[in-house]
Amino acid sequence: MKNNVISQIREKAIWLVLVIMVITFAFASNRFLSSSNLFTVARQVSMYGIASVGMTFVILIGGIDLSTGSIITIVNVVCAYLMVKSGFSMPLAIICALILSAFIGLLNGIMVAHIKMPAIIATFATQIIFSGAAFMISGGTPIFGFDTRFKVIGQGYVGPVPVPVIIMAVCFVLGAFILNKTYFGRFFYAVGGNEEASKLSGINVKAIKILIYSLSGFFAGLAGIVMLSRTNSAQSTAGVGFEFDVITCVVLGGVSVSGGYGKISNVVAGVLIIGVLTNGMVLLNVSTYTQMIVKGLVLILAVGFDSLQSKQMKAIG
Repeated sequence: MKNNVISQIREKAIWLVLVIMVITFAFASNRFLSSSNLFTVARQVSMYGIASVGMTFVILIGGIDLSTGSIITIVNVVCAYLMVKSGFSMPLAIICALILSAFIGLLNGIMVAHIKMPAIIATFATQIIFSGAAFMISGGTPIFGFDTRFKVIGQGYVGPVPVPVIIMAVCFVLGAFILNKTYFGRFFYAVGGNEEASKLSGINVKAIKILIYSLSGFFAGLAGIVMLSRTNSAQSTAGVGFEFDVITCVVLGGVSVSGGYGKISNVVAGVLIIGVLTNGMVLLNVSTYTQMIVKGLVLILAVGFDSLQSKQMKAIG
C-alpha cells in the first residue's frame, strides 16, 4: 500500500512541477505565453523528446548512452554530405544516415553486452570517435544547400502543428507501445529490475541490450535529422552536450537510474520541463553559463530524488 502511494506521488509530482514552472515564467515574462513562443518551445523540445525515447529504454535497464550527441552530429554531417556532395536523393540520404545511427547503437550494445564494457566507457568512446569522424567528413565547415523539401521535416506545419512535434508524438506513442504492449517491453523492465533473474527465466539478456542500444541510436539519429532540417546547415558541433539534456529529461520523468522503473508518459513531462526551463531562462536573459549551472543542479536534484525514493521503497518493501 505504501509502495503504491510513493509511486503515485512520484508520478504526479513531475506534472505539478511543470505547472508551477509555466505559471512562474508566465508572470516573469509577458512573452512566455505568446503563441509564437509556445510554438518555439514545442519545436525545441521535439528533438529532446525524440532522443529521450531511446534513452528511456537504455536507462530502464540501468544503462547509459553518452554517444547520443555524437550520433546527432554524425547524422547531421553524413546526411548533409550525401545530399550536397554525393548527389544522393533526400529519402536515400535520410535512410543511410538512420542506418548509420542504428549501427552505432549496435556497436554500443555489442561492447556492453558481449565484451562486458561498462556502458559509460563504451558510449563515451563512441562519442569521441564519431565526433572526430564528423569533423573529418565536414572539414570543420558547415554543409548547406539542401533540397527545399527537406525543410518540411524540421520547419513545416500540418495545420497549426509543427511537423517536428508530430514526429515527437509518434515516437512517444511508439515508445509507450513497445514498453506496454510487447514482450520486448516487459523484458526491458525485467532486465533492469534483476538481470540475473532475467537470465534464469530464459530471457536473452545480451540480445535485449543490443536491441535497446540499437534503438537508442536510431532515435538519436531521427532527432539529428530533425535538427538538420530545422537549422538547414550541418555543423561538426551540432550535438555537443545534447546527451546530458536528454538524460536530464528522462531522469526528471521518473525513470530510475538503477533500472526497472519508469514510464514514457512521465518522460513527456520531463522533456517539457527542460524545454520550458531553457526557454524561460532565455526570455529572462539568463547567461548561457548560468543556464548550464541550473541544468546541472536540476540533474543532481532529479537523480538525488530518485535515489532517495528507491531507498525508501526498498526499506518499505
